[in-house]
Amino acid sequence: MGDDVFEYDASRMLVYSVALPVAAQITKASHSEPYLALRLDLDLHKIAELVLKVYPQGLPPAQERRAVYITPVDESIVNASIRLMECLAQPGDAELLAPLVIDEILIRLLRSPIGVRVAQMGFAESSVNRIAKAISWLRANYSQPMKVEELAELVHMSASSFHEHFKSVTSMSPLHYQKVLRLQEARRLMLSAMMDATAASQQVGYLSASQFSREYSRFFGSAPSRDVARLRQDTRLWA
Repeated sequence: MGDDVFEYDASRMLVYSVALPVAAQITKASHSEPYLALRLDLDLHKIAELVLKVYPQGLPPAQERRAVYITPVDESIVNASIRLMECLAQPGDAELLAPLVIDEILIRLLRSPIGVRVAQMGFAESSVNRIAKAISWLRANYSQPMKVEELAELVHMSASSFHEHFKSVTSMSPLHYQKVLRLQEARRLMLSAMMDATAASQQVGYLSASQFSREYSRFFGSAPSRDVARLRQDTRLWA
């Protein structure tokens, strides 16, 4: 994420406080031991509701603001996750019991070493939540021109405070975040929609094909056509 690299395995869990344009790679998997992961989307309204029960005396202060947290996985969360998967296999259990198990997972997450950070996600006026709103706008409008001042106004923050909090949470400036979104979407369009580099760059908001090629090469390590050709070749090898 940006210049930061995070590594986790079966002994740790990864928690995102906001949506991020990350590059990920599975480093260990085989036919005998395949890669398996469970992703649970966090309900911010439910978090806010449970915070009142987990922290009845009020939420302790949290100075650290980040978008990604890696923490040792608790056995109780693993057990609850297994029960959640078992519930989903039974229609009746999925409707009646799965929501209760999800509540349990959220409560255990709130009581974990990163619980205070997770709790901040549920508060509308927290800086993390405001940055999350700005990110939602960027993800929906990444191809459109963007001014930091207007985005800051959208989430009711001063431009300087917004820029500081955004970079603190995401490790990127708002403009860099938008650029990464554009480059990753252009790459997807070239791979899945078979677009050429010029059409893909225009689709994601670039006005200059040469600028797109320079930024793409700097970000992914090779020119668009060469990078996409390599990815397609890798896909054929694994097919």
